[in-house]
Amino acid sequence: MDHEIDAGKFAERYVAVWNESDPAARRTAIASLWAEDGVQFIESAEYRGHQALESRVREAFEEFVGGAGFVFRSAGDAVGHHGMVRFSTCMVPAAGGEVVWTGFVVAELGEDGRIRRDCQFAEPPRPAFPDARVAADEFVRRLAQGDPDRIAELFAEAVDWRVSWPEPEHPTVPWIRPRSSRADVADHFRMLGNACAAEESEIRVDRILIDGPDAVLVGTSSQTVKLTGKRFATSFAVCLTVSDGLITRYHVYEDSLAVAEAFAG
Repeated sequence: MDHEIDAGKFAERYVAVWNESDPAARRTAIASLWAEDGVQFIESAEYRGHQALESRVREAFEEFVGGAGFVFRSAGDAVGHHGMVRFSTCMVPAAGGEVVWTGFVVAELGEDGRIRRDCQFAEPPRPAFPDARVAADEFVRRLAQGDPDRIAELFAEAVDWRVSWPEPEHPTVPWIRPRSSRADVADHFRMLGNACAAEESEIRVDRILIDGPDAVLVGTSSQTVKLTGKRFATSFAVCLTVSDGLITRYHVYEDSLAVAEAFAG
């Protein structure tokens, strides 16, 4: 079974349960994640079977998500082999902010891929994406998913943003404008997604180079502009800097002329 484990997707499913607001959907998700006699251990208690796990998840949701306005996230560090998966989770304000809780989960899966035993260790708050490699990998993963708000969560409140265009703004390319905040990041990727045809988008990251807190993503992007129907292709290099677990610098070097020409006319 170990070759079938996608640890990253498993961690996302696990974390999604704790954010689920609909009781019926939460019950279904718990049944799909844990075996009928599955058990979760925390430092002070254990929860065995679907009924106990459902109560445990419901109480956590009501206290932290529904009540206090937090949200649980995967830290993007999941790995798995031989029926075991380990990963980190964190709790952050849904509106954005610092990590307030970090958990480390080790799960033993049965032959059906459901959890037989999982042990959750609470740890002091630490960055959700502790180094440049983890942050870069998670950025690529979320970029492929195409959710602007989830991408923006990887960024600090203040961002050193630069694109390789001769002017800070472009009259026809909507996403080319000055940016400096996490909200700006979400707006950038939202505008990019709205301007180009998602079904024809092709983004490939060929290499990720790491040097301390810095990461460089090298790849190609090919998009079709909705407004003109023209297609552009460009190589790119994205330079990231990670500090305290969040992206603080985002510099992009690309073929700006090819992009501008696709919007012309």
